[in-house]
Amino acid sequence: MTILKFDQVPYENVRKGLKRKIIQTNNLMTVLVDFTGGPWEEPEPPHNHPHEQTSYVAEGEIILFREGEEPVKLKVGDMFAVPSGKDHTIQLLSETARLVDSFNPVREDFL
Repeated sequence: MTILKFDQVPYENVRKGLKRKIIQTNNLMTVLVDFTGGPWEEPEPPHNHPHEQTSYVAEGEIILFREGEEPVKLKVGDMFAVPSGKDHTIQLLSETARLVDSFNPVREDFL
Protein backbone atom coordinates (compact mmCIF):
# COMPACT_ATOMS: atom_id res chain seq x y z
CA MET A 1 0.00 0.00 0.00
CA THR A 2 1.26 3.47 -0.87
CA ILE A 3 0.58 6.32 1.51
CA LEU A 4 1.78 9.82 0.72
CA LYS A 5 1.38 12.60 3.27
CA PHE A 6 0.75 16.03 1.74
CA ASP A 7 3.83 17.71 3.21
CA GLN A 8 6.11 14.83 2.20
CA VAL A 9 5.36 15.13 -1.51
CA PRO A 10 7.07 18.08 -3.20
CA TYR A 11 5.17 20.16 -5.71
CA GLU A 12 6.23 19.92 -9.33
CA ASN A 13 6.23 23.39 -10.85
CA VAL A 14 4.81 22.80 -14.31
CA ARG A 15 4.78 26.48 -15.31
CA LYS A 16 4.03 29.84 -13.74
CA GLY A 17 0.63 29.56 -12.07
CA LEU A 18 0.42 25.74 -12.24
CA LYS A 19 1.92 23.20 -9.86
CA ARG A 20 0.97 19.61 -9.06
CA LYS A 21 1.47 16.58 -6.83
CA ILE A 22 1.03 13.03 -8.15
CA ILE A 23 0.24 9.57 -6.76
CA GLN A 24 -0.17 6.52 -8.97
CA THR A 25 -0.70 2.79 -9.14
CA ASN A 26 -0.08 0.58 -12.16
CA ASN A 27 -3.32 1.69 -13.88
CA LEU A 28 -4.53 4.86 -12.14
CA MET A 29 -3.05 8.30 -11.54
CA THR A 30 -4.41 11.02 -9.26
CA VAL A 31 -3.04 14.53 -9.66
CA LEU A 32 -3.56 17.44 -7.27
CA VAL A 33 -3.38 20.55 -9.48
CA ASP A 34 -3.09 24.04 -7.99
CA PHE A 35 -3.73 27.04 -10.25
CA THR A 36 -2.86 30.65 -9.31
CA GLY A 37 -2.93 34.00 -11.07
CA GLY A 38 -6.64 34.22 -11.69
CA PRO A 39 -9.07 35.26 -12.70
CA TRP A 40 -7.99 34.64 -16.29
CA GLU A 41 -9.33 36.74 -19.15
CA GLU A 42 -9.17 33.75 -21.51
CA PRO A 43 -9.26 29.96 -21.12
CA GLU A 44 -6.11 27.90 -21.54
CA PRO A 45 -5.64 26.38 -25.01
CA PRO A 46 -7.72 23.20 -25.45
CA HIS A 47 -5.97 19.85 -25.26
CA ASN A 48 -6.86 16.17 -25.39
CA HIS A 49 -5.26 12.89 -24.42
CA PRO A 50 -6.02 9.18 -24.77
CA HIS A 51 -6.64 8.89 -21.01
CA GLU A 52 -10.06 8.90 -19.37
CA GLN A 53 -10.24 11.71 -16.83
CA THR A 54 -12.41 12.60 -13.85
CA SER A 55 -11.94 15.81 -11.89
CA TYR A 56 -13.13 17.23 -8.57
CA VAL A 57 -13.10 20.98 -7.89
CA ALA A 58 -11.60 21.19 -4.39
CA GLU A 59 -11.09 24.98 -4.35
CA GLY A 60 -12.08 27.99 -6.44
CA GLU A 61 -14.30 28.47 -9.48
CA ILE A 62 -13.66 27.60 -13.11
CA ILE A 63 -15.40 27.42 -16.44
CA LEU A 64 -15.08 24.01 -18.10
CA PHE A 65 -14.97 23.88 -21.87
CA ARG A 66 -15.53 20.50 -23.58
CA GLU A 67 -15.58 19.94 -27.30
CA GLY A 68 -19.10 20.09 -28.73
CA GLU A 69 -20.68 21.28 -25.46
CA GLU A 70 -21.68 24.58 -23.89
CA PRO A 71 -19.22 25.96 -21.28
CA VAL A 72 -20.14 25.15 -17.67
CA LYS A 73 -19.30 27.18 -14.56
CA LEU A 74 -18.10 24.89 -11.72
CA LYS A 75 -17.38 25.57 -8.04
CA VAL A 76 -16.13 23.70 -4.97
CA GLY A 77 -17.65 20.24 -4.76
CA ASP A 78 -18.49 19.95 -8.45
CA MET A 79 -17.09 17.11 -10.56
CA PHE A 80 -16.69 16.41 -14.25
CA ALA A 81 -15.47 13.68 -16.59
CA VAL A 82 -13.67 13.88 -19.92
CA PRO A 83 -13.72 10.93 -22.30
CA SER A 84 -10.60 9.77 -24.09
CA GLY A 85 -9.62 11.99 -27.02
CA LYS A 86 -12.08 14.85 -26.33
CA ASP A 87 -10.75 18.43 -26.44
CA HIS A 88 -11.19 20.28 -23.15
CA THR A 89 -9.81 23.14 -21.11
CA ILE A 90 -10.62 25.47 -18.22
CA GLN A 91 -10.73 29.16 -17.44
CA LEU A 92 -9.97 30.24 -13.89
CA LEU A 93 -12.65 32.55 -12.45
CA SER A 94 -11.22 32.88 -8.93
CA GLU A 95 -7.75 33.96 -7.80
CA THR A 96 -6.80 30.32 -7.19
CA ALA A 97 -8.26 26.88 -7.85
CA ARG A 98 -7.44 23.30 -6.91
CA LEU A 99 -8.52 20.34 -9.02
CA VAL A 100 -8.10 16.68 -8.12
CA ASP A 101 -7.74 14.85 -11.44
CA SER A 102 -7.74 11.08 -11.93
CA PHE A 103 -6.50 9.42 -15.11
CA ASN A 104 -6.70 5.91 -16.51
CA PRO A 105 -4.31 4.70 -17.72
CA VAL A 106 -1.42 6.47 -16.02
CA ARG A 107 -0.23 9.60 -17.85
CA GLU A 108 3.33 8.66 -18.70
CA ASP A 109 3.85 12.23 -20.00
CA PHE A 110 3.49 13.48 -16.39
CA LEU A 111 6.30 11.27 -15.06
